[in-house]
Amino acid sequence: MVRKFMAGALAVLAGGVALVALRPEIATADRRGHEQRGALVIGHRGASAIRPEHTLLSYEAAIKLGADYIEPDLVSTKDHVLVARHENEISQTTDVAAHPEFAGRRTTKTIDGTPVTGWFTEDFTLAELRTLRAKERIPDLRPDNTAFDGLAQIPTFEEVVQLAQKNGVGVYPETKHPSYFASIGLPLEEPLLATLRRYGWDGERAPVFVQSFETGNLKRLRALTRLRLVQLINSSGAPYDLVAAGDPRTYADLVTPEGLREISRYADAVGVATSRVVPTGADGRLLAPTSLIKDAHRRGLLVHTWTIRPENSQLPVDYRLGDPASPAFAGATGDVMGWLERLLTLGVDGVFSDDPGIARAVRDRLVED
Repeated sequence: MVRKFMAGALAVLAGGVALVALRPEIATADRRGHEQRGALVIGHRGASAIRPEHTLLSYEAAIKLGADYIEPDLVSTKDHVLVARHENEISQTTDVAAHPEFAGRRTTKTIDGTPVTGWFTEDFTLAELRTLRAKERIPDLRPDNTAFDGLAQIPTFEEVVQLAQKNGVGVYPETKHPSYFASIGLPLEEPLLATLRRYGWDGERAPVFVQSFETGNLKRLRALTRLRLVQLINSSGAPYDLVAAGDPRTYADLVTPEGLREISRYADAVGVATSRVVPTGADGRLLAPTSLIKDAHRRGLLVHTWTIRPENSQLPVDYRLGDPASPAFAGATGDVMGWLERLLTLGVDGVFSDDPGIARAVRDRLVED
């Protein structure tokens, strides 16, 4: 099985037709119902280790590599169409700076309390965004992905849903900056739900998880839908909506037993940074696992963890391989399989992976064992 999936990964890396013919079964509403086939593999921004993130190219690669779910981050256009971008500021992920007709739209805005300068999706209609082309966001780390710069448009959420349904996988959308978009009259939740309903995905048995780093919009969504909701938990800081409201609670407070009990009233899962599962010390090496998985499971919450990336610079020191003095060390592939195995054997219910082929291979091997 491992050889089969690695062969598929190599095929996609080479730009050819992937060899993987398997299609994952549709997830059910059973909140702990995935044990019989192991943890979910979530294609983080698609297969962003091998294709520019949040493009149909990336989502297609993730599906061919065996992802159970593909993950679009959602922002809005000026005409209130949801599109897949990691941020609403698009200078790092598109060629907008090379379009003189849009030079006058470069501006500075305050997003979640932080000044950001660039071009923003909410200042463009969908038709205008379609004239742009996507590019690799971190070319220094992933230079091979730059071969695909200029080939893909910004996809709509509807296109991502269509692709997922065509290939028998689920979607795992994130509402990005929901308080900000609501404040400018472009709320994300209603068009998200409307799109999913249009394609028959409306209810707890649909292969959908909706995630957010904020708390308020998830609580509002709970009143509108039975789709499964995921409270994202960062490694530090606090949800912006709590900060804006003067609420002193942080992400650390949300993963206490009491915090998890509160989350279980409106969400079905927590999506946590890996350091919440296995923290690291000052030297970058792993410490003893926390009780988060056990605590969350006691309250009926699934635990999905993010983000598993293959490069040495993105892995705990314990799982880096090669000569640190080499200029290629940071971008070289480390022991990502070992890191995945550690997390999966601790009992996480899903992993966000930039290379879902590797995650699928490790997951399936552990299930077979």
